[in-house]
Amino acid sequence: MRSGNRPWAQAPVAEAGKGGTSTGPWDNPALAKFREWDPLWVEQCLKMSGDPWTSGVLPRKDVELISLAVNAACTNLSPEGTRRHVRGALEAGASRDEILMILKIGSLLSLHTVQPGRTHSVGRSEGGRCEANAEGGGDAGLRQDESRGPVEFGVGRVLRDCPAWTEAIIAASLPVYTSGVFSPKLAELLSIAVDASMTHMYAPGTRRHIQTALKLGATMEEIMEVLKICAAQGIQASNLGVPILAEELARRQK
Repeated sequence: MRSGNRPWAQAPVAEAGKGGTSTGPWDNPALAKFREWDPLWVEQCLKMSGDPWTSGVLPRKDVELISLAVNAACTNLSPEGTRRHVRGALEAGASRDEILMILKIGSLLSLHTVQPGRTHSVGRSEGGRCEANAEGGGDAGLRQDESRGPVEFGVGRVLRDCPAWTEAIIAASLPVYTSGVFSPKLAELLSIAVDASMTHMYAPGTRRHIQTALKLGATMEEIMEVLKICAAQGIQASNLGVPILAEELARRQK
């Protein structure tokens, strides 16, 4: 959201990575206008919404990548937030490959659509492993990494009915955790973010990735930072609504 064509927008506060000041999940023009109308609430809210950007618990690049994952996820698809955090991630030193991996994670989140049907129709096989398909060896493609993929593959029926599709899912999913683009711990923190985000709130995945992150050495403080980033996503309501309110007030004044 740019202020050039918005007469109500005041001079923007410093953007992430510029001047040492971060506005976190806020769009600058919306923040400036809201601050004009209600400075006390904005300052209180900034302490909450901007905390992951200022606390230092997670590296700035990781904060921006996690924020990007939440905004770009297929359950959210926020153009303004995605652009803001792509820019922030690049300014914090993220590479093209890292940002592309975030977009892969956001795309693969749609695979959770197979979960409810699998859970209610076939249940889980012993130990969460897939049952063999009619040709046999249906479990082989899961390898030792299946517990860390974006979908829990305790789904014998899907593997039997759609073995080629299931193997394609596995092939597309495993690089998130095995390519080396992200450390295993960061891959789990990113997975927590997209599963716990306000537009998804997928409890089984959130629990599974928290458990794995803890096993990989993540601290409760780091996991709480991820959840704070998810909570800060609520600021999108102000990013959306404040410009609309300002424009409608200006229209009525005319």
